Amino acid sequence: MHRLAIALLHDEDLARDIVQDVFARLLEEKSGIAVTGGYLLTAVRNRSLNHIRNCGIHQRIATRYFLDIEEYNSEDWPDEETIGRIYSLIRNDVSPRSREVLELRFSEGMPFALIAKRMGISETAVYRHMSHALTIIRKKLNENG
Repeated sequence: MHRLAIALLHDEDLARDIVQDVFARLLEEKSGIAVTGGYLLTAVRNRSLNHIRNCGIHQRIATRYFLDIEEYNSEDWPDEETIGRIYSLIRNDVSPRSREVLELRFSEGMPFALIAKRMGISETAVYRHMSHALTIIRKKLNENG
């Protein structure tokens, strides 16, 4: 469960908190639900996706792109040059499906569920497209300084 949360969130501490929250909620509710491994994995996945959905766009980009940059200052970012480079990378280096996911999520502010429905794919596929695109952008920006 912890590995699943890390894969979705890219943050070990947050993943640990999500897993702990799932168990705490099960203990608090005391419902008659049969708790299986599949149920726990689904609960962790859903809780992780809810967290991603509820984060602000700026926070998600900052978390994904600036994982290794300690001198990040939110007041100084993004400058016009960086924005231009990001748009160029999206146009030239990101697959059309991933580009569509980014556009729907960041430009139109659509939630994962609505993007998935509109594109005819699962919410997990939406997250994977977004994660892949952001990985490409982060890698290319780090290569170019």
